[in-house]
Amino acid sequence: MHQVQLATFQTVIETGSFEAAARQLHVTPSAVSQRIKALESAVGQVLVRRAKPCVATTAGEALVRFAGQVALLEREALAQARDRTRVSIVVNADSLHFWFLPALTAVPGPLYELHTDDEHYTADLLRSGTAMAAVTAEHAPVQGCRIEPLGSMRYVAVGRSVDQPMVVYNRKDRLQHRFLASLRRRADPPIHYVPAAAAFVEAIRLGLGWGMVPESLAREDIAADRYVEIFPGKFLDVPLYWQYWKIESAVLTDLTAAVKAAAAEFLVS
Repeated sequence: MHQVQLATFQTVIETGSFEAAARQLHVTPSAVSQRIKALESAVGQVLVRRAKPCVATTAGEALVRFAGQVALLEREALAQARDRTRVSIVVNADSLHFWFLPALTAVPGPLYELHTDDEHYTADLLRSGTAMAAVTAEHAPVQGCRIEPLGSMRYVAVGRSVDQPMVVYNRKDRLQHRFLASLRRRADPPIHYVPAAAAFVEAIRLGLGWGMVPESLAREDIAADRYVEIFPGKFLDVPLYWQYWKIESAVLTDLTAAVKAAAAEFLVS
């Protein structure tokens, strides 16, 4: 595979179109098309689904990861001389809000690009090649990735009453439903959607409804009489894992150690 073709393929997937890739690469859309066709001929597979936006085919997804890995190693080499490495990470909102950021401050060299998603979906960005590392609830390693257990995020149900509406992060968030199911209770209450970690907690403090909050934060708020634990002694543990590209990268090695250390301060073993 030709390096220029591989980089062009990655740019098409990142930008979503041949025209946008051409503008970013300062070439014509025809040149982009020729490079993609040459790469597809070399691989023997269609790699780009020509849609709006362009997306990688199943065969192309593995190549997206490979292109990203090559780019990371290239950036690391250049960073030693004149630049900084950019690291793309996907992390669930609660981890990002409550414990993850200190890991980044412990490895200050790179530039970070953070994505957020539900912990049961974060690994999808690893598969697509968008992210090179993820905090995820998925315990099976993504192809081409290493996996490290981090511990569990422990949640308790807090609010003013279980008869209130339920506060949910977004439509992917099933945490509250899983908790109710574990108690064999009705799991279809009225719902408020509040898609930001800080605002989610504040909504519960203000009495908008009840929801699941990390235990360490909940204990502080309960002691301050901001809300009560509506199912005393009951909790839900969500195991979390750190998955990252299986390449020899000094940045990923250092970041992995920092993430494990930060998780150990907040998560339960």
